[in-house]
Amino acid sequence: MVFGRKKRRITRLLIVEDEPLVAFDAEHFLTEEGFLVVATTDSVGEAIGHIIAPDKVDLVLIDLGLADGTGADVAHAARAEGIPALFVTGRPIEEVEAIALGCLSKPYAQRDLLVAIDAIEALIAGKSPRRLPSSLHLFQSTAQ
Repeated sequence: MVFGRKKRRITRLLIVEDEPLVAFDAEHFLTEEGFLVVATTDSVGEAIGHIIAPDKVDLVLIDLGLADGTGADVAHAARAEGIPALFVTGRPIEEVEAIALGCLSKPYAQRDLLVAIDAIEALIAGKSPRRLPSSLHLFQSTAQ
């Protein structure tokens, strides 16, 4: 029997992160795991440009605190385009539950990021996630 990577629904990612080392680590890890990182940016405007581009991304990973605004603005744009968003942040997440599927709290283990993406993929497919890292909080409005 040959074992391979599972077929993913989420393959194209946009990373929106203002900490260069965190952004680099996430991009490198996710690329090694077989994802296509369309772009990594710390700019709200640039992120929205990728969100509204003709070649859609499958998931946006968003930090709340950005140099030129808030990740909530990026999540609103993603939601308007029908693109799921996952906050990846160390900041409080009040009042953002309606615009993202969940939040992975920093700091997190790299494997937790992969498991969080798997959980989002399950939600999109209408299934219950098999396992959740303790640092992942799925929002009630989307988990039902």
